[in-house]
Amino acid sequence: MYDKVGLKVGLEVHRQLDTRRKLFCDCPTEPAEGPVIKITRYLREAQSELGEVDPAAVFESKKRKKIIYHINPSNVCLVEMDEEPPHDLNPEAVETALQIAALLKATPVDEIHVMRKIVIDGSNTSGFQRTCIVALGGELVVDGKKIPIQTVTLEEDAAKIVSTSRGVVEYDLSRLGIPLIEIATAPVISSPQEAARVAQAIGKVLRATRRVKRGIGTVRQDLNVSISGGAVTEIKGVQELELIPLVVELEVKRQLHLLEVAEELRKRLGSQPLPPPEYIDVTHVFQNTKSSMVRKKLETGGRAYALKLVKFAGLLSKEPVKGIRLGSELAGHAKAWAEVEGILHTDELPAYGITAEEVKMLREAVGAGEQDAVVMVVDEEARALEALRAVYERAAQAVEGVPGETRAAKPDGLTVYMRPRPGSARMYPETDIPPLPITREYVEKILSSLPETLDQTAERLAKTYSLSTQLVQALIDEEKEELFEQIVRATGLPATVVAATLTETMRNLRREGYPVQNLSDHMLAEILHSLASGLFSKEAVPDIIGWMSKNPGASVEDAVKSLGLSHVSSKELEKEVEELVQRHAAEAGDPRLVNRLMGDLMRKYRGKVDGKLLHSILVEKIEAVKQRA
Repeated sequence: MYDKVGLKVGLEVHRQLDTRRKLFCDCPTEPAEGPVIKITRYLREAQSELGEVDPAAVFESKKRKKIIYHINPSNVCLVEMDEEPPHDLNPEAVETALQIAALLKATPVDEIHVMRKIVIDGSNTSGFQRTCIVALGGELVVDGKKIPIQTVTLEEDAAKIVSTSRGVVEYDLSRLGIPLIEIATAPVISSPQEAARVAQAIGKVLRATRRVKRGIGTVRQDLNVSISGGAVTEIKGVQELELIPLVVELEVKRQLHLLEVAEELRKRLGSQPLPPPEYIDVTHVFQNTKSSMVRKKLETGGRAYALKLVKFAGLLSKEPVKGIRLGSELAGHAKAWAEVEGILHTDELPAYGITAEEVKMLREAVGAGEQDAVVMVVDEEARALEALRAVYERAAQAVEGVPGETRAAKPDGLTVYMRPRPGSARMYPETDIPPLPITREYVEKILSSLPETLDQTAERLAKTYSLSTQLVQALIDEEKEELFEQIVRATGLPATVVAATLTETMRNLRREGYPVQNLSDHMLAEILHSLASGLFSKEAVPDIIGWMSKNPGASVEDAVKSLGLSHVSSKELEKEVEELVQRHAAEAGDPRLVNRLMGDLMRKYRGKVDGKLLHSILVEKIEAVKQRA
């Protein structure tokens, strides 16, 4: 199917680097507790040196949002606040980026030039993101296919959004400035599953450096998707690797649907262009409406405005796949440009308390014929008119086909309109940071000390620790291979016990609903150190991990006490087993006795005593009774 539609996908994989300090200042990159200071800013678009204005910047500027920044002085300084010039590039980040470039067989640039990329949604206090190309070219082989790497880029991560409401957005500046690596592929990926495999392969290269951060929010994938006759759609912020195939699949279906809609509209309109818009006040139609949605807006001073879309009847609600409708496209633009809650259109009315009679009056008010659709927005007058302007522009694009735009990925795999695609005026040189020469000697030094790849790591782990291929792969997939080696070396625990705990046990607990993401690597290491010291048996490990995941901040000792897993002395244990065996001395010759008594003992001592130790003591006591008989 995907060959027939001419699917092309390009990937941009972003991941935070695990450096000690940020990219352009000396602030640490780790989260910190402490007092929060708030400052307020407003951002506006500006012309580039060539007198051009970026369309994405115009889009954001029109919102006139009030931006509130949360500042923790422990990891935010004047650089992040845009009150001090940036410092020189972090050499640790540059070295890591060049390592990654070498692993991808990319060619380093002779000089690194920092650029400013205009971003005025508030996620950068300066109104731009600092970014620099580190290497060009390169390739990655995935399933025998060469995937060209276009660029390896080093940039500063954006501030993290805290909350958003109409006219106001709040950001936490702690994340701003953390070094971020971006790997961009050529658009040669030809199927949804291949896109996921390429992203996974790039992720393995990044992780091979052992210098990338882990966890939620440290990695994201952007996709550039197009089909024959369509347009390049940039899809931002796919967090989960497993979501990539679904996002690509649904984007293909969305573009195919839009092409079908465009073909139908051209048939209906013939050679006539879409008539110019007329925004008509239809508030009077709904003066006595029973629709609580409409009435609430009107009672707070809102107005109802409507727009006739000639020949669009029936096309707004057509839904080849759940969630993919032209009506949703129009609503997405209205929400993004005017921050309205949504739109109403005649393809879905009567509904929401709006009656058939009101729909008839609405159509009459705008002069709509049977083949026309009517879109209505109820809000403050200025917002309603801005929303309908955005609706009309998107409707005009629908006649042409698929518009090139930037969209955001949602957890269900669908996407929503974010903004227009940026233009060439978006990027210009950073004048506060001098170019950084990359010498041949420096590159050769990096090439001589490249880390082992994850495939090499997997081979070494299997050989050194006698682990199964399945366990090794699970360790790498869960990004626990480094932690595994640290724990085995420090504790002397059996490698299979440590590997199974970090993978299978964690996966099972996650499946059962335990919030195991609350446990840091440090806490997992503490649990296994306590196991090695004999504080509890390995049977208790899942209970300990589960309890601690629900009690963040508690210690291993707290978990042992709460779960009643206090250590049992060998003297007490031997006495208990001896007494139990004596009570069943007459059955000592029964081969089933060991299993039966073992079940009784494990019910009492599970988690307190190692099962193998308990079994050996039981067998020893039963054999002693048999010999005395």
